[in-house]
Amino acid sequence: MKTNFLKLSLLALVIFTASCSSDDDKNTTPPAVVTTKVSDLPAPQTGGGQAGPASGEFTKFSFSENKIVTTDKWDIAFRGTVIIINGGVKYNAEDTGEPARTGSGAVSIVSGVFANVTTFPSSATFNQDAASVYAFPASGENAWYTYNDATHLISAKAGKVFVVKTHDGKYAKFEILSYYKDAPANPDPLAAASKYYTFNFAYQANSSTTF
Repeated sequence: MKTNFLKLSLLALVIFTASCSSDDDKNTTPPAVVTTKVSDLPAPQTGGGQAGPASGEFTKFSFSENKIVTTDKWDIAFRGTVIIINGGVKYNAEDTGEPARTGSGAVSIVSGVFANVTTFPSSATFNQDAASVYAFPASGENAWYTYNDATHLISAKAGKVFVVKTHDGKYAKFEILSYYKDAPANPDPLAAASKYYTFNFAYQANSSTTF
C-alpha cells in the first residue's frame, strides 16, 4: 500500500514539473532591445582633402559585441568621415587600409526620430558598398553630416537613422551624435579634436523584425 502511494506521489510530481516547464516555455519572451551609447570611437586617417587621397586602417565595429574588432566579424567601419558596411565589395580595390567585405551587411537610411524607428524598412531600400559607391552616402540629402565651409565644422544631421543589416544577417539601428571628442555641444573649430564618433545604437539579436 505504501509502495503504491509512493509511486502515485512520484507520478504526480513528474506531471507537475512537466506542467510548470511547459508554462515557462509559453511565457518566454525575447529580451528587450536596449539602446547603447558609444562614445569617442576613434576614426583616424592620413591624407585626405588637399593632402591627397585618404589612407590608413578603418576602425571596425561589431554591434553584437559592442566593441571595436580586428576580425572579419565587423558590421560597420570608420575612417575620417567615411563609414563603410561589411557587405558588397571594396570602394577602392587599391586602398590597403580598406577591409574586404566578407559579410552580408547592408544599410537603409530612415528619416525620423531614433526611438520611433521600431520596424525594419523594406528590403528593397537596403544598399551595400560597391566599387566607387558607398552605401553610406558621402554627400547629399542622405549623408550623415553637414560641412560648414566657413568654420570647417562637421555636424551630424539630426533625424537620420541608419538601419543596418549586420555581417551575419541580424539588424541594428544607429544614429550619429557627434564627430568630436567628448561630443561638445558647440565644438571649437580651432581646438576640438575630430574623427571621434559618438553614437547610439540598438541591436536586435533574435529573428524579430522590430526593434
